[in-house]
Amino acid sequence: MKIFKFLGKYWGWAVGASLFMIAEVAFDLILPQIMSTIVDDGVLSDFAANEKTAIVVKFGLIMLGCLILGGFCGISSGVCASTASNSFGDDVRRALFKKVTNLSYEQTDKFSTGSLVTRITNDVTQVQNFVSMAIRMFVRTIMLFFGGIIMMYLTCKEFSYVLAIVLPIQVVIMIIFLKKATPVFKVVQSKIDKVNSVVQENVGGVRVVKAYVREDYESDRFNDANVDLSLTTLKVQKILAIIMPLLTIFLNVIVVAIIYIGGYKIVNVNPTLLPTDSDYMTVGKVMAGLTYIAQVLIGVMQMAMIASAITRAKVSIGRINEVMDCEPVITSDVEENHKYEIDPKDLGTIEFKNVSFAYPNSSGQNVVSDFSLKVSKGERLAILGATGSGKSSIVNLIPRFYDVDSGEVLVDGINVKEYNLKDLRNKISMVLQKTELFSGSIEENVKWGKVDATSEEIEEATSIAQVKDFIDGLEDGYNYEVGERGNNLSGGQKQRVSIARGLVRKPEFIVFDDSTSALDLATEARLHKALKEKMQGVTTIFIAQRVASARHADKIAVIDNGKLVALGTHDELINNSPIYQDIYNSQLKRGEQDEQ
Repeated sequence: MKIFKFLGKYWGWAVGASLFMIAEVAFDLILPQIMSTIVDDGVLSDFAANEKTAIVVKFGLIMLGCLILGGFCGISSGVCASTASNSFGDDVRRALFKKVTNLSYEQTDKFSTGSLVTRITNDVTQVQNFVSMAIRMFVRTIMLFFGGIIMMYLTCKEFSYVLAIVLPIQVVIMIIFLKKATPVFKVVQSKIDKVNSVVQENVGGVRVVKAYVREDYESDRFNDANVDLSLTTLKVQKILAIIMPLLTIFLNVIVVAIIYIGGYKIVNVNPTLLPTDSDYMTVGKVMAGLTYIAQVLIGVMQMAMIASAITRAKVSIGRINEVMDCEPVITSDVEENHKYEIDPKDLGTIEFKNVSFAYPNSSGQNVVSDFSLKVSKGERLAILGATGSGKSSIVNLIPRFYDVDSGEVLVDGINVKEYNLKDLRNKISMVLQKTELFSGSIEENVKWGKVDATSEEIEEATSIAQVKDFIDGLEDGYNYEVGERGNNLSGGQKQRVSIARGLVRKPEFIVFDDSTSALDLATEARLHKALKEKMQGVTTIFIAQRVASARHADKIAVIDNGKLVALGTHDELINNSPIYQDIYNSQLKRGEQDEQ
């Protein structure tokens, strides 16, 4: 499977773990023979007491040496296996996270946030545990199983015959139960997805939950998801729990059979047999046989564990591969920092040419239809329209968050599809409709726009964004720690910090996607005034819901059902556009009359 390519560079650790495990099991297989010698040639022999003691001490020391060496090999195998599996898991998580961050919007829309978190954490952990088990336990199981059978046969043929009868029954039982458990593992992972999704929704929307006093409802919703997960997991555990008792029953049956056969042969020993004959039975051989049968059945039990781990890991691998196999729909073959041939007259321009667009996996109805518009260098364009008219969809086509279905979007006179994505998006600052801040200081959040921004650049950006006075009033200033998702800032404060983040880049283009909705009109007016004075030459597009936010733009584009229905200045539109007049009358005219 393709994710195991990440194990390639740790093959040395994996091989080392297997070799140390082989050595450990070899010592384990030798121990019963040494024990048999101590019992037969030492404890139960006819030698004198001092000779018995010498034999016991000699082979006891050998046994102790084997135990120490075996223990050392076991520890070394564990260290090597842990290094290989943890490094493998780390690489897979990194690759999976990188894949998620590089996917296009179309791909990330397929997976819930909870599902992606489960895949990056729980699923990778399942595969990581399987790798650790496979490196060590698989080798140990095979050697104990086959090595134990061989040593048992060499000890007494009759013992191996008993094993030959019982083992196939055990293997059949194990296969039946694991076959039942396999499909349930996939269900378990989907239930974990559901629990994670509910938790994330509640943590992210805790203020809404409290505002609407829905704690009990959300607790019930979590309990339902949690109980569903618990019952499904319990179903798997019940299936697996039956295997071990059954294997233990068979182990005891075989133990009784070996003791009976061994005891019978000891009591009814043929006087003509010599101790060197293979049919000659001793107490030491019976004890060795019991140890070997235990090792063989331990191997069978470990096979059951490995088979269970394989089935669970197989489900997790499939879920990881679903993400890893996703290829970004929006890509570019152009190398980063490519030298683009830009016509000077097109520098700083954005143009839409007959653009139509529908969201992937939607009903196919266009949210943008035959849209054409050109924004000149340094021009300030406002896009106004009713909710759901397609305003955000239009600006999302500029940095290629989505691709047009037909038509062209040109930046600096070049089709956006001909840009390297990083080069294109480095030209544009997007101040998004949904404000996203990250844990860290205000300065760190602003520096998201420009990692190497100087203190002067940060202060200038926050001054234009009308948030500098607020920051200066904080005890820690720019070092003030922003809580998770900015929960210790007001909506207007978060919006202004995110605006500063976009401004500090000093981009060629800046797009405000309804990102001043939480600002009062006076603050917004100061913001637009500062933008006009300090950001000259920067082509600006801002989506607005309010005429007061749009009226001072160089041009206003009125959008209705994804179509451009009017374009002009405020004065031109107030005289010529019925839709704009309706918006203006509903928002401002009544207020102006009240003021008069």
